[in-house]
Amino acid sequence: MALTLSDVERFEAARPRLEAIAYRLLGSASEAEDAVQETFLRWQAAGADHIEVPEAWLTKVLTNLCLNQLTSARARRETYVGQWLPEPLLAGDPMLGPADTAEQRESVSYAVLTLLERLSPNERAVYVLREAFDYPHREIAEILDISEAASQQIFHRAKKHVADGRARTEIDEAAARRIVEEFLAAATSGRTEPLVRLLTQDAVSIGDGGGKVPARTKAFEGALAVAKFMRGLFKPGKAKRNLVGGSPEIHATTANGGPAVVAVLDGRVIGVICLEVTADGIRAFRSQANPDKLERATRHWAATDHGEPLLRLF
Repeated sequence: MALTLSDVERFEAARPRLEAIAYRLLGSASEAEDAVQETFLRWQAAGADHIEVPEAWLTKVLTNLCLNQLTSARARRETYVGQWLPEPLLAGDPMLGPADTAEQRESVSYAVLTLLERLSPNERAVYVLREAFDYPHREIAEILDISEAASQQIFHRAKKHVADGRARTEIDEAAARRIVEEFLAAATSGRTEPLVRLLTQDAVSIGDGGGKVPARTKAFEGALAVAKFMRGLFKPGKAKRNLVGGSPEIHATTANGGPAVVAVLDGRVIGVICLEVTADGIRAFRSQANPDKLERATRHWAATDHGEPLLRLF
């Protein structure tokens, strides 16, 4: 069924919100784009004239598409090579969505997106719609075909799971840059002690190479183990240059609202390290090196002004 120009414009006006919801639900920008496109095709097939409340209809269709995707994704991730981490979004990416409240900013943080992987699809959907987009439980119940009371119960359970795994700390962009600069100075000092002082005792380092880039299948745990790994990661070496194809530039930025290190080689983002920071120090490093999960970051990087690199590796 053909859509009118008005119908298309209405959908395009809703696209940023739909993409932001889908990204939080799926943890993947590429899968979020696909889900939104499929929602558009269903909008076209349904005939917009017959839809009384377009925003509610689009949200329901999109959410259910994402729920189906999450169910199949669980099976795929069982065979994923190594650790699975979400796709990072760099500062200014519109898919990050609303960031007016602390809850909205936290809902898209890399740490929380990782924690959301522990939730059931329904728990994740209720948490995202309520916490990040402030949908009332009545509307969430309609979207998911559950009762309002069930939506409330699911939300409280999901929120507790997320809160139990995260120490909440708000960091502005200037502070994020200082943290990254301090970390890089310690990591390139050639000594372990300066790094240990920056970390919490229970610090962890997790890497996602997707089987395409070398990455340890198990996390490094404990301040000393993480510090030794980071010292080695930033140590110059010919073998590393050969492995990545050159000497990448290292930038300080934010990804998903938190401090991040970005490695860029010939205009291509080849790695993003997201730092989880608490009042006691850096609690976690989550490194994304799977090239399939860095395509959007590369496009965004090419379209933005990112300044001079802090250093060049290897």
